[in-house]
Amino acid sequence: MARWLFAGPPSRDGETPPGEGHPWWRVMCLTGVDYFSTLGYQPGIAFLAAGALSPVATLVLVAVTLFGALPIYRHVAEESPHGRGSISMLQRYLPGWPGKFLVLVLLGFLATDFIITITLSSADATAHVIENPFSPDVLRGHRIGVTLAFIALLAVVFLIGFGEAIGIAVGLVSVYLALNLVVVAVAVGHLFTEPALVVGWERLLAARYPSPLLLAGVALLVFPRLALGLSGFETGVAVMPLIRGREGDDPERPEGRIRGAKRLLTTAAVIMSFMLIATSFTTAVLIPPEQFQPGGKANGRALAYLAHAYLGEGFGTVYDLSTITILWFAGASAMAGLLTVVPRYLPKFGMAPHWAAATRPLTVVFTAVAFGITFLFKADVDAQGGAYATGVLVVILSAALAVTLSARRRGDRRRLAHYIAITAVLLYTTVANIFERPEGIKIASFFIGTIILTSFVSRATRSLELRVEGVTLDARAREFVREAVASGQLPLLATNPEDRGRVDYRDKARRARQLHHLPRGTPTLFLEVSISDASDFSSTVEVKGERRQGCRFLTAGSPSAPNAIAAILLHLRDTTGIVPQVYFRWAEGNPVIAFVGYLILGGGDVAPLTREILRRAEPDVSRRPRVHVG
Repeated sequence: MARWLFAGPPSRDGETPPGEGHPWWRVMCLTGVDYFSTLGYQPGIAFLAAGALSPVATLVLVAVTLFGALPIYRHVAEESPHGRGSISMLQRYLPGWPGKFLVLVLLGFLATDFIITITLSSADATAHVIENPFSPDVLRGHRIGVTLAFIALLAVVFLIGFGEAIGIAVGLVSVYLALNLVVVAVAVGHLFTEPALVVGWERLLAARYPSPLLLAGVALLVFPRLALGLSGFETGVAVMPLIRGREGDDPERPEGRIRGAKRLLTTAAVIMSFMLIATSFTTAVLIPPEQFQPGGKANGRALAYLAHAYLGEGFGTVYDLSTITILWFAGASAMAGLLTVVPRYLPKFGMAPHWAAATRPLTVVFTAVAFGITFLFKADVDAQGGAYATGVLVVILSAALAVTLSARRRGDRRRLAHYIAITAVLLYTTVANIFERPEGIKIASFFIGTIILTSFVSRATRSLELRVEGVTLDARAREFVREAVASGQLPLLATNPEDRGRVDYRDKARRARQLHHLPRGTPTLFLEVSISDASDFSSTVEVKGERRQGCRFLTAGSPSAPNAIAAILLHLRDTTGIVPQVYFRWAEGNPVIAFVGYLILGGGDVAPLTREILRRAEPDVSRRPRVHVG
């Protein structure tokens, strides 16, 4: 998660060093404030979606959790132990602009997941506040206002600074799970004393679904509406850098951390599966159906209804306070996820302004969006369930696709068949959820469109930055440079990689001397930059020395030729003390089309672009490398 989540000093990459960090079970609690807190509203949403069939549909959800999502994310933990998650895997397996575009789309769904987590959790916390018998009556008509207050409080905490989150999460999750176990135990005990309730539920199912196949089929059809119970897995791999590894672990593949993450995911999934089955069954049998409806006392707070009904108002109030706190902290976990994901991907792609790496401005932006979503859905828990499930399902579906591609590349046929089956189930679930509750895809489309538009506008406005993380020269390239600077000057002739094998470079050097009026005997050093992955925004430029046709070449690969040439010129100036000069030929064609080609393909009209990049990077004209075009 965000850097403030570390109790110890993080490393440069935002990870705890081997041997430091936290035990996996403590980190599980940080995941749990998001995952386990869904118990606050999941049973109610499940009953509204499936009615008396909700316990059976929940069994389907548990099966997908244990045999689908869990093995998927155990695999993700193996391949992404540094917290980058399934999105980074897809980026690796799908390079270039298609991969970048897919990442932007998935970020839109991930933003939907996290933002709706904030608004949904705050709305459900509000429901617990308003429905508590000891709450002031003045709050009951201000659901939206109370929800906005929770979101604003969350923003204030992030603006001030947040520390020791794991310790807080351990306390909240421990108390919340303990209280839920008490409620479930008392509810089950009540069912033993009044078995007629269970018999009545069984008869109701038998009357509505006389065939077991019909019952199972309907449960499969309604299961997508319960899919928000799958949340928490992506957060589970995101927090991996916090898990304590073993001394001597390979930094690239820290086995101790991977083992701890698998234990975290498995334990959380087993706990949640048990709680989902127990709570869906007890609430469906014990709570009158009308109480689940909007305005009912169990709407958005089914377990709290049981706590008040069977354990008294005092215990019920304690349960409400625990639920309110963990739901609010689930919003904190989601906000931390947003503040981690956006700086991790978009600035690296050049698709975010510089301030996007700062916590406070992003916090203000995300809070404003959360306010808008709250007004849009009128702080209604049930209304936001579809949008939440859509974000969760698409993120898990992307993880399923990522591990399927991984298994295919490795030739792991056993895993491949399993992952293809899981992907098919998740694809059906996602599509069914979108058709059933289209508000989710509408919200996600808003985020996707906003991210893509701002990303490409930002990329265009930042395209003339230097965009190079560093320049290195191999031994032969350094030798060529030393030979050239011995004459007291450093001229470079820019050449197109596409000319290789088609051009007489000695003749080209002779014509360049004539065109640019270079004195006879001037050393000739060709500079050739090949486009690697033009969708990348920045890279380290590695320059190699080559000889072709008796001529000396400095060759390099980069996402953008003008930016790489500018960076190489500045590096040569700084290392030799001589201001280099580069010579180009005028390009043919429309300059507007050339600039678009530069943004997308990394080429374009290289000469003027190189000059402009140098102008921005070096304001001192006397120290700026010279660009000549003829």
